[in-house]
Amino acid sequence: MSAGIAGALLVSLRPRQWTKNLLLFAGLVFSQSADEPTSVARAVLGFLVFCLLSGAVYLFNDCIDAPRDRRHPLKRYRPIAAGRLPVVVARRWALALGCVALGAGWLLGRGFGATATAFAALNLAYSLGLKRVVIVDVVGIAVGFVLRAVASVEVLRPVRGAVPLSPWLILCTFLLALFLGFAKRRAEYVQEASGNHESRPSLRRYGRRTLDALVGISFVATLAAYVLYTLATGTVAQFGTYKLLFTAPFVAAGLGRYLVLVFKDDRGGRPHEILLTDPAIQIAVLGWITSVCLIIGLHR
Repeated sequence: MSAGIAGALLVSLRPRQWTKNLLLFAGLVFSQSADEPTSVARAVLGFLVFCLLSGAVYLFNDCIDAPRDRRHPLKRYRPIAAGRLPVVVARRWALALGCVALGAGWLLGRGFGATATAFAALNLAYSLGLKRVVIVDVVGIAVGFVLRAVASVEVLRPVRGAVPLSPWLILCTFLLALFLGFAKRRAEYVQEASGNHESRPSLRRYGRRTLDALVGISFVATLAAYVLYTLATGTVAQFGTYKLLFTAPFVAAGLGRYLVLVFKDDRGGRPHEILLTDPAIQIAVLGWITSVCLIIGLHR
C-alpha cells in the first residue's frame, strides 16, 4: 500500500470522531472500579474495539455516499469521494476491520460481543437506509450511543459481575444524543438553505421551526432527566449520597454553551470538533468528570 493511500485510509477512519467512544469508560465510573487495573484494561480494549468498528462503518458509509459527496462543497474532499482512496480498497479494509473488531469483542465476553454486533448492525442499517428517514435518522444515532453505554458495563461483566446500569442513565444518554443529533441536523439545514448544494435526503422533510423546537425540547429533556437521575432512589442507594445533584450545574453549563453555539453561531454540525476546540465546553466536561469522581470516591 502506498503512503498516499495509507494516509487517505487513516483520514477516512475519522479518528477525531472516536471521541464518541469515550462513553466506553462510563462503566468504570459508575461501577466505582476506575482504580482496578483489570477493569481499566478491559475498558481500554472495549474502547479500541468500538473505535475499529466506527472506522469500518465510516469507510462503508463513505463508499455508499461517494456519488452524493462529490456534489457537496465540503464532503467532496473526503478521500473516497475525491478518488484518493479507491472504493475497492476501502471496502476491503471496512470488512477486515469490522471482522477483527467483532472477533475481539466476542473474546471480551458474550454480552460485550452481542452489544458490539448490535452496534455494527445498527450502523449498517443506518448507512443503507435509516439515515434517509426523517426523525428515525437521529433516533438511530441516539440508539448507537445507548449501545455504547451498555457496552461500557458489559465489558466489565467477566471481572465485575453484573454492573448496575440505571435506566435513568440510559435515558440521559439517549436524550443527550438526540440533542446533539438534532443540533447537527439544524446546522446542516442552515448550511443547505444558504447554498445550492444537495445534502442529506432526510433534510427535505425537516423544517427550520421543527428543528428549532426539537433542539429546544431535547435540551430541556436531557437536563431534566439528568437531575432526576441524580435524585433517583436507586442512584442514591448505589452511591450512598444525593450529592451527585451538585454535578448538574456542569451539565447545564455544557448544554447551555452548546445551545448558544447552535442558535447564535449556527454551529453544531461537528459535535466532536466542538468538544475538542471549545474551551467553555471542555471546562464543563472536566468539571463534571472531576466532581463525579470526587463525590463517588468520598462515599465509597
